[in-house]
Amino acid sequence: MPAGSGRHGLPQGRHLCWLLCAFTLKLCQAEAPVQEEKLSASTSNFPCWLVEEFVVTTECSPCSNFQAKTTPECGPTGYVEKITCSSSKRIEFKSCRSALMEQHLFWKFEGAVVFVALIFACLVIIRQRQLDRKALEKVRKQIESI
Repeated sequence: MPAGSGRHGLPQGRHLCWLLCAFTLKLCQAEAPVQEEKLSASTSNFPCWLVEEFVVTTECSPCSNFQAKTTPECGPTGYVEKITCSSSKRIEFKSCRSALMEQHLFWKFEGAVVFVALIFACLVIIRQRQLDRKALEKVRKQIESI
């Protein structure tokens, strides 16, 4: 097997390419049913904001304790916005993600990345010291054998 090839004979870059293709295909399949629902949905089966244009009447805000218990749209994110659908004039609530929540999630992610980077930097330093000690021991043995 030539150097740089994977277990099945594909170069390492090809594995990554196939992985990305599979992920993209999975993502497209997950999004496709939503598009079909938008096209074939009746307004009684789905929220109006899925099938028609809407206007946000109340910006994304945290759910109150009462809303959290009574409004199912508060469940996924804890934030909700009030919308009015254009053609049916229905007023509904829609789950949303606030900028503050996104900022907190971003900084949590950044903190986790820095923490993991520090861990691996420490591991690299420890491994480098081990290899240096082994190399010095080898040199010392070679000098002693002369």
